[in-house]
Amino acid sequence: MRLELVNITKSFGPLVANDAVNLEVKDGEIHALLGENGAGKSTLMNVLFGLLHPDSGEIRIDGKPVRIANPGQAVALGIGMVHQHFMLVGVFTVAENIELGFEPTRFGIGLLDHRKADDDIRKLSAEYGLEVDPGAVVEDLPVGVQQRVEILKALARNAKLLILDEPTSVLTPQEIESLFSTMHALQEAGHSILFITHKLKEVLAVADRITVMRAGRVVGSTTPQEADEEKLASMMVGRSVELVVEKGPARPGATMLEVRGLTVEDDRGLTMVEHVDLDVHAGEIVAVAGVQGNGQTEFAEAIAGLRDVASGTITLEGQDVTFASPRDRIRAGLADVPEDRQRDGLVLPMSVADNLVLDIYDVPPHAHRGSRDLAEVRSSAVQRSEDFDIRTSSVEVGVGTLSGGNQQKVILAREMSRPVKLLMASQPTRGLDVGSIEYVHRRLVAARDSGVAVLIVSSELDEVLALGDRIAVMFRGRIMAIVDPSVGREQMGLLMAGVSDTSPAPASSAAAAGGSGQP
Repeated sequence: MRLELVNITKSFGPLVANDAVNLEVKDGEIHALLGENGAGKSTLMNVLFGLLHPDSGEIRIDGKPVRIANPGQAVALGIGMVHQHFMLVGVFTVAENIELGFEPTRFGIGLLDHRKADDDIRKLSAEYGLEVDPGAVVEDLPVGVQQRVEILKALARNAKLLILDEPTSVLTPQEIESLFSTMHALQEAGHSILFITHKLKEVLAVADRITVMRAGRVVGSTTPQEADEEKLASMMVGRSVELVVEKGPARPGATMLEVRGLTVEDDRGLTMVEHVDLDVHAGEIVAVAGVQGNGQTEFAEAIAGLRDVASGTITLEGQDVTFASPRDRIRAGLADVPEDRQRDGLVLPMSVADNLVLDIYDVPPHAHRGSRDLAEVRSSAVQRSEDFDIRTSSVEVGVGTLSGGNQQKVILAREMSRPVKLLMASQPTRGLDVGSIEYVHRRLVAARDSGVAVLIVSSELDEVLALGDRIAVMFRGRIMAIVDPSVGREQMGLLMAGVSDTSPAPASSAAAAGGSGQP
């Protein structure tokens, strides 16, 4: 047995992140650790890699009990970890990143042997089919190639157990397939892999065994042959979940959002959105797809009025709001579900009730002649909590005490409980459990069916294909194409990677296809 975790417990104050967790990984096995954000997966892996120390329990490597006090000891024991957010130095070359801290020298006087480093990396790359240029600067490489560098860095340190933490979260479908091929090659070479994820399809596609965590505990283990998506989702959530997004054909109406020639810069003054044109009609869902970091965040912030526009125009139902304040855009009919719910969508120390009226706290019936009507605020909050299934002991508790799913419901309740012409939702299900994802998807489709124009920005391809009546694919700040969801995953992946000659099925603004898909 390559790895045994025995009764691992780790607490942070009153929060028990890992509760007597047991896990075994065999030699040459791809073992998936499945669970929603907050289930305790990352805490467990940080314990294994020496970034955290368990309160109790035992770690065994190759049958021998070990104490892992820091990542250096983990590496010495043959454990390598590829983090969800890569630990690379962007301005260094591939070789410099891989050899960092283990640099080969020559002549016995400490001079770096760059030629040997490059040769070692080429041999390692060829052995596992991970082609990289040792002399390439990391920040110039595509995300998928950067991930190869992280894997090679672990292999160069003789890792026999490789931990991959949410490795597909920033990859295109083609890059995901390449990663899976690499995982199988590593498996054939005798390496064990712990694959940490919350994506059901990927687990079933690549894993030999699957362990499911929920609320810090292991709730069961199974295999792809014994399970399907419905069973895994039920194990993750503790109840049956409807995975299919049910929606009929869209009935597009008048243009609600019109974006023309939009150019937006980031905080460093770099152009992140360049000459983008996009329309969203009443009664349709337009999904903006792309690998995270290709301008989607800046695009959404510009629509919401949270980021200045360098050039171009934004029109909401014929009203130019290019330079309007966020408050004026709200008054014009914009509802915004931001990408980072805790930073931009909520005031965490404030109560659920107060967060539900952040946009209308100063107008009747919640305020009269400059004074707030606290009884009305509370009454309204109780009603909205019922309408949107916000699960809280009281509307007076701090919204920061709620789960991620209930926090998202607070934002949806606030944004959708007033007259809305355009509903924009950025990464609407990020960090949510399967049950909350199901709820959010139903609400977005219901908004479309009520005649609201819905704009979704998501890096989850399955979500985009399931919800979008039309899909705008962004790459390096530009719209590569606007396509129908029937275009399929392969062509979508190529567009997300910047390949424009895929001849995708076009999608007109007046005809949006309905259908169903998987979240």
